[in-house]
Parts: sequence; structure tokens; C-alpha cells
Amino acid sequence: MEPVVPPEITAELTQILSNLVLGDNEIRSNAEKAVNERLAHAPDLYLLALAQFSIAADTEVMRSFSLVLLRRLLFRPVPTPTTLSSTDSASSSTPQPVPSFHSLSAPRLSLFDHLTTSALTNLERLLLHSLSHEPAASVRRKTVDTISDVANQGMLRGRPWHALQAQVFSMTQATSATNGVAGEGLRESAYRVFAGCPNLVMDLQTDAVLGVLGKGLRDEQSIDACSLASNCVRYAALLASVAYLSHADSHQLAQSLSLMYPILDTLPPLAHSINQPSGSATLTSTEDKTPTAHLQSFLVALTPLCSAHPNLFHPHLSALLTFLPPLLLANTDPGPTPTVRAPYPTGLGSFATPTGSPSRESPVTETEDEEEGQSLRLSALEFMLSLCEARPSMFKKSVNVGQGWIAVMVRACLEGMAELDEESPYGTPGGLSRWLAEDPTTSSAAENDSPPALYEQSLDRLACAMGGKVILPPSFQYIPSMMANYDWRSRHAGLMAIAAIAEGTGKVMANELGRVVELVVPMFKDSHPRVRYAACQCVGQLCTDIEDIIEQYHEQLFAVLIPALEDPEPRVHSHAAAALINFCEGVERNTLLPYLDPIVQRLLKLLNPEADPTQVQRHVQEQVITTLAMVADASEATFAKYYPSIMPLLINVLRNASGAEYRKLRLKAMECAGLIAIAVGREIFRPDSNTLVELLIRIQKSPLDPQDTQLSHYLMGTWAKICQAMGPEFEPYLPAVMPDLLTTASMKADVSVYDEDEEKVEERDGWETVNMDGQTFGIRTAAIEEKCQAFETMVIFASTLNARYAPYLAQSLEITLPALRFYFHDGVREACALLLPMLLHCGQQSGTLTDQMIAATLQQLISVISDEQDSTFLASLYKALDDCVKLLGGPSVLNADYVNAIVQATKRQLHTLAQKRRSRAARPSSFLDDDREDLALLEEMEDFALEEMAKVLSMLNSNHELLVAISSVKELGTNQYQTELEEDG
Repeated sequence: MEPVVPPEITAELTQILSNLVLGDNEIRSNAEKAVNERLAHAPDLYLLALAQFSIAADTEVMRSFSLVLLRRLLFRPVPTPTTLSSTDSASSSTPQPVPSFHSLSAPRLSLFDHLTTSALTNLERLLLHSLSHEPAASVRRKTVDTISDVANQGMLRGRPWHALQAQVFSMTQATSATNGVAGEGLRESAYRVFAGCPNLVMDLQTDAVLGVLGKGLRDEQSIDACSLASNCVRYAALLASVAYLSHADSHQLAQSLSLMYPILDTLPPLAHSINQPSGSATLTSTEDKTPTAHLQSFLVALTPLCSAHPNLFHPHLSALLTFLPPLLLANTDPGPTPTVRAPYPTGLGSFATPTGSPSRESPVTETEDEEEGQSLRLSALEFMLSLCEARPSMFKKSVNVGQGWIAVMVRACLEGMAELDEESPYGTPGGLSRWLAEDPTTSSAAENDSPPALYEQSLDRLACAMGGKVILPPSFQYIPSMMANYDWRSRHAGLMAIAAIAEGTGKVMANELGRVVELVVPMFKDSHPRVRYAACQCVGQLCTDIEDIIEQYHEQLFAVLIPALEDPEPRVHSHAAAALINFCEGVERNTLLPYLDPIVQRLLKLLNPEADPTQVQRHVQEQVITTLAMVADASEATFAKYYPSIMPLLINVLRNASGAEYRKLRLKAMECAGLIAIAVGREIFRPDSNTLVELLIRIQKSPLDPQDTQLSHYLMGTWAKICQAMGPEFEPYLPAVMPDLLTTASMKADVSVYDEDEEKVEERDGWETVNMDGQTFGIRTAAIEEKCQAFETMVIFASTLNARYAPYLAQSLEITLPALRFYFHDGVREACALLLPMLLHCGQQSGTLTDQMIAATLQQLISVISDEQDSTFLASLYKALDDCVKLLGGPSVLNADYVNAIVQATKRQLHTLAQKRRSRAARPSSFLDDDREDLALLEEMEDFALEEMAKVLSMLNSNHELLVAISSVKELGTNQYQTELEEDG
């Protein structure tokens, strides 16, 4: 292809790109600056040179690199020499602050927008040449990615790419090598373009599109001829088909149902090839890509369609139920026989040993084949689970298929949960001794992402999607025998399974609590520590998800939980203490009191052991302090008898535990001291209050430790608790607390822009990401959570101190009123709505409330009500307005302008709510089946808002004409969702 840029520009860019890939930081940094400077002055020339280099470079590495760089540079903001630095490069991982959130919604011009028509035409020609002439498949995939971005962004800007459409359709017909590229390579690239830019075909005749996609799905190329799944024509056609169906409208979907047959027909040949003899030459894959890995790739590619359009799979459920179980379930194997030397051999007993599982008689490392087999099982499970989550009714209504589908998934999850390896719990050598010694509060990624943990999470999701009536029967077909199995892994899995399904099946499981308790209680005496740990986990989760268990079976549960605090293994007795927290959160005070002495005595013994204090593990102390705090909170004033034994220990921790290793212990001690102060009351706490406050002030003023990210959270929480405990006596300490609190409450949202891949951004703790206009933005959620807590603390201060809070009234109002529109965090807005009436009351009591404060408050409340779209917060706003007006003396304080503004805002909200309810009522019932829980909650929130509206209007005029309108809007709600939900269980 003829050059489109002068040779000197090509030579210059070649040198710059060579420097960019060097390891020397200084050389690479200078090259980055050179790129920025040239793009700022002549973007057309250098972007075309980069595209030309992607064709002419001698090595695959440089051609790939130039395509990646071109793709990144085209759609980033226009560079200027004065504002760009090396941090703008493709390798940058440092966020650059954005002035404000609102600026993100403004049009952001990129280099692509500044290219001339001639330059764009040349760029497109160069990319099309690379697509049809690039011999290396890996480079050609980079070309496809770049072409897809250019096509998508061009279409967004009203620039169709007809030449691309024509060339790609032509490439799907390629049967022999052209321009040095094999026919299957051209076909694969063509379908990948369709997958990356489905808009190329969305406006074409549906039959023509289906014909092209179907041909690719039935491509005659042998599956095993593909070195990688991404090179496979059928795989690329599958990606294109999924993209097409995901973007299709309802009319196109109705015409495309036949496409599901060739889509699903791609799977059986792959499954068949897995079972062929490994020595068969015609069935082996090159470059170590096995048939198992191919099949997993196909299932992963197909899974998003399960979530987007589950109804497409409905006619094929029976066929899928025949195909999927062999991929999901393990082969039958009774496992090894127990002996005197090995009384607890591995093996599932009541279940099957997974296909390809290593022998459990000696520690082995999973081979690559075994890992691929496990990945395939999890991918098949995710495929089935995605369908269940997207359309539960599809399986509830189809009884035979539905029962078989769910039974297979439940069994697969239970089998997978029992596949623990004692010698290597999470893929790291160390075995049981390592598990017992490690700190459970710092759970590793290996633990959370291990196959047993993933199966457990899948069972939890399945239970939440399908409910108790569907999940409990197949689950308890296996769980009792698992709990009686000689293999500890099976007993462990049975307990963890009960804990996993408790949330989703709680309403139905509540009817079988006696049976569940009978199964779980004996496990606290199990010989294996991990089973005893699982028993604690199970009881703790049941207490959270099914509160009835506490009142009905507290005697049986306390009888095993309290002795578990003396378990010989620290990790087990620490988890028993954690389970007590869940118990105390739901227990009635009178129920707890008889058990208080043995609980506190054992917790104190763990906190301050008599034998050898140096042997106590820090994570145990942290957990014990947290449990003591919850016990104090639940037992209230009765806890006073233990105060002299506990508070000095906590003060000692805050005074002396100053090392970094005691960071978490200090935080837990703060929290516990605050809760105990509230529980025992002002009189008992008073002698220690000044000491505790002085220690907190010292900690607050100490140099900031960047690693101590939770300190601000715990400090605010403890100040709030001490204020509640001390009441008016807390007033002298406000000057030490309020400056930091007001600063935190007034923080702006921390929004940053990244010039890197979103996947890398998500690795940053405390940040969430959002993509806009091809750019990735990060929002620092940790700071927003602190802002929310600051407002919640101000609520406690204002409600507790009343008039004594007056010195901070003006500043608090100034921060609170605009925060009603802080859309990043609902908690901030709710706290502000709750705080406003309290601030007005504080001003009234202290005589510091001004007319300007009243006017600003009412105007902002009415303005936000008029624009609010969240029904939940709308109720809070109307309640805040109602409370404020009543505090100020009733509707007589409102002039005609205020009344009219309230009426107009209410009319607008009623009109919006009526439209929403009519729209929902008009939807076919089949679309509502799987949204009943969400719709029931939504209607409930809307009804709350309507009730608060009615209160405000009734206050203005008991016979207000809009009260009839409110009743009419209420009647538009079907009220059927909650009834049907309760019937479903």
C-alpha cells in the first residue's frame, strides 16, 4: 500500500515507538512527551503515521503495539503541550483529578473528533488493509479491536463505514488464502468485527444477517484445527451472534429464534471431542489448547445472552438438561475405606469424586488438565445459574425440566463445596496447620476464589433466585447424609450449604427449624476443627437470616455456642465469638440475661488469659472485644456489673497499644468502649469519660498513618456513642470534635480520570469506576462513606445536645442544604433530610434561628422535592418538610408562594408516579413474574411517599383537592406483587 505520510515522519515515529517499549524509564518518559507534543501540533499526520506503521513494521510485536497505541490515542481528550505529561501514557495508573462531576457530562472532544475528513478516510483505508493483509492472527485481533472502536465511535458521530461493512461481509465468504491470509483466518476476523461492532448489521435484513451468522456457526473448519478458541471461526461467529441478539430489538428477536439452533449446536462436538482417546490425531488441539478449554470458552461466550435474553433458551431447556449435567457432575466414586491409621480418608462418600480429581491419599498439585476440568464445571454452572437468575419463573412453571435443572445444580454445588484438600486448602501448601494458624480477618483472594468457595457462592445465588420451595427439597435430599458422612469435607460442606441457602430460603426454612437445629447442634462436638468452625458459621448465618431461630431454639444454641468459646483451637473459639454477635443482634434482652455470666466470663478469659498472655492471638482479642461490645449493647444496663473488669482493659489498649500491629485492636477497643458507655449509662461511665475522651483526642491529633484507613470511621462512630452516653455533658468536647467533622461532611466527591484499562482501575481499593465516552472515571467510595457517617454523627449530636449544638448551627445548615442533592450516596441525602428539622429545633431552642435560615431550608426542600425521582427519598423529603413546618408553628408560617410551590411540586410528583404505575400495569404479566420482589418493594416505597405527601397536604388543608388525586394514584398500584411473593415463599 502506498505511504500516506512523508518518510521522515515515519522514520521519526519509528524511533519514538522503539523508545516507548524500552525498559529505561527516562528514555520511555521522553518518548511519551514526544508523542504528546506531536499529537498536539499535528494529530492527523502522526496518527496516520502510527496506522501506517501497524502495516509496515517488521515485527509482530511492534505492529501490535502500534495498533494498541493508536486505539488508545484516538479517543482520549485532545492533548495540549502544557497539560500533558508522562502520566497520560498508556502505562499510567495514577488518577488525575476532575474539577467536578458535572463537567463529566459535558461534550469531551477527542483526537478522533479533530481529524479531517481526508485523514479519517485514509485511516479507515489503512485499517481495512491491515484487516485483510495482516498474516499474524494475534496482530489481526488487535486490528479488529481498533476497527471496532473506530466504527462504533464513528457511528455515534453520524459517520457510517460502508466500506468496512462490504469488506467484512466479503471476508465471511473467503474459502482460500488471500493476500497471504488463510481463508479461516479471514472468516474469523470478519465475525470478530461483527462481534465488536454489531451496529454494522443491525439495520440490515434480518434473514440476511441470520444467514451469515448461521454459516459461521456451522463453519466446516475442524474445531481442533484452532490453536486457540479465539482463532476458531465458530467461536468468533458465536461471539457475533451473541452481540447481535443482545442488541436486537423485540421484533428482530422474534425473527431470530431459529439462530439459537446453530448457536447451541456448536457445543456438542466440543463435548464429544473431550471424551475421545487422547492419542487420536484428529482430535487433539495444538498449542496446548484442549477441547475442555474450547468448550469452556464457548460457554463463557454464551453466558451473557442468558442474562440478557433468557427466553431465547426456553425452547431448548430439555436439550440443555441432557447436555449439561455430564459437564457439571462428578463421576461416581465411593471413595477410600476408613482404616485405623486413616479414620478420616478423603472422598465424598454420598457424592462423587470429581472427574480428574487428584488422588486424595497423598498431597498433589492440580495439573493443568484438572484445572481446566474444574473451570469447565464452574462455567457450565454459571451458564445454568445465569438463566435461573434472569428468569426464575421459566423453571418454576416448567415442573419436569425445572426440577431436573435445579436438582443438578444443587448437587453440583454440594459436590464442589466438598472438594476441599486438607493438604492444600486454597492451593497453597500448609494444610490444616496453616489454616488453624492464619488470621481469618485477612481472607486471601485464593480462599475467596477457590472452587469450593465459588460453588458455595453459586448455591447462595441459586437460593436467592429460586426461593425456599424450589431449593430446600433437593438440598435436603443430600445434606443429612453429608452431615453423617465419615469424611470431614462432606460434613463441612453440609454445614456451609445450610448457611449458604439460609438467606434465599429463610421463609420456608423457618418451618423446618427444628430439623435444621437437630442436624447442626451435634457438629459442635465434631473431631475436626474445620467442621466445628463451619458449625459456628452455620449458626451465625441462621441467626442473621432467620430470626425465629433465636427465640425458639436459644437454649439448644447457647448450649453449644458458649462451650465453643473454650474450643482448643483459637480459630474456632474466635468464630464462636463472632457467631454470638449475630445471636445478640436479634435476641431479646430477657432471653440473653440468663446466659450473660458464662458468656462474659469466657470472653474475658480469652481477652486476658491467665496462663500465658503472650500466646493469645491478636485476631482473637479483636474478635472478643467486638463480641463484648455487642453483648453490652444487647444486655443494656445489666452489663454494668462487668464494667469494672472490662473498661480498664479497653483504656489500657487505647493508651499503650500504639504499634502498627495493634492498629485494628485499637479501633475495636474504641468501638467497644463507646457501646459499653451507652449500655451502662451516664452515672457509671462518668468517672472514665474524661480519660477516654482525652485518649481519643490524642489519637485524633496524632500524625496521620496512611495505612490506617479505618481510623476516621471508628473515631466518628466512637464520638457519636460517647455523646449519646454523656448527653448534655458532652458539650465541652464539641470544639475538639466539630472542626474535623464539618470538614469531612463538606468534602466534595473525589472523582478522577484514568488513562488505563478499567480492569486495572478496579484493582484500587476503595474506588468504583464508570466508563463515559470511552474514558474511565474513578469515584473514591471510601471518602463518600466518611461523608455519610459525618452527617449521621451530626444527627446524633444535634438530637442529643439540642440548644447546646447552636454554635455550629449556621455551618451545619450551610453544608446540609446542598447535600440534599448529593447524588453519589443515598445515605448522605437521607441523613441530611433527617438532620434539617433537628437543626431548626436547635435554632429555636437557642434563639439563634434566623429568617434567612428558615427561608433557605424551605426553599431547598421544596426545590429538591420538585425534581426528585427516587420514591424512597421522596418520602423522606416530604417528612422533613412536614416536620420543619410543624416545628416552625404550622402552615400559618408559610406564605402563599411557599404553599403554591409545594402544591406544584406535588402535582408534578403525582403525575410522574401515575405514569410509572400505568406503564408497569401495561406490561405483560410474563415480564413481571421474575420482578415481583423488586416491584413489591418499589410500590411499597411509592406508597410511603404518597402517605407523606398526604400528611403535608392535610396540614395545609384537610380537604385539599390533591388528596383525592393521591388516593387515585394509590389505586393504580396492583398490590399483587407482595401477595404473590408471599405465596411463592
